[in-house]
Parts: sequence; structure tokens; C-alpha cells
Amino acid sequence: MNNLDTINKLIKMANQIGTFFESFPDREEALDGIANHLKKFWTPAMRANLIDGIDANTASELHQIVTQAILKHRASLLSGVANSH
Repeated sequence: MNNLDTINKLIKMANQIGTFFESFPDREEALDGIANHLKKFWTPAMRANLIDGIDANTASELHQIVTQAILKHRASLLSGVANSH
């Protein structure tokens, strides 16, 4: 699987998480929930790949709420990643 396929798969999965949390009435709680889910259930490499996609502007299909959650919690999502960004 090439890098674009990987990013697209991660975007699809992240958007599914975002869709769930988007229904929360408290936006901050939703952003925290998305980040906590990614931290708990995704490998550090998966999180780093998704953040790399955001940085490279190749994650434009990512839902806005997911992007906001990742940007808000970027440091904690990158913790544990070898050669941290």
C-alpha cells in the first residue's frame, strides 16, 4: 500500500470517529473525545501519518472537527512517536 492509500484509509477511519463525536453538544468535549480515541486506539505511526497528511495538505477530505481535534491535541498525539515531529 502506498502512502496516499495509507492516508486515505486513515482519513476514512478518522472521519468515522469524527462523525460519532460531531453529535456531542459540547464542541470541546467532542474535540477531546476524538483525540482521546486516536491516542487510545491508534498506533503512534498511524497518528503520525495522519498528522503528516495534514501538514502536507494531502488530508483535505478530513472532516473539519477531526482536523481541529488533531491540531488542538497535536503534541499529545505525537508523544510516543519515534523521531517525533
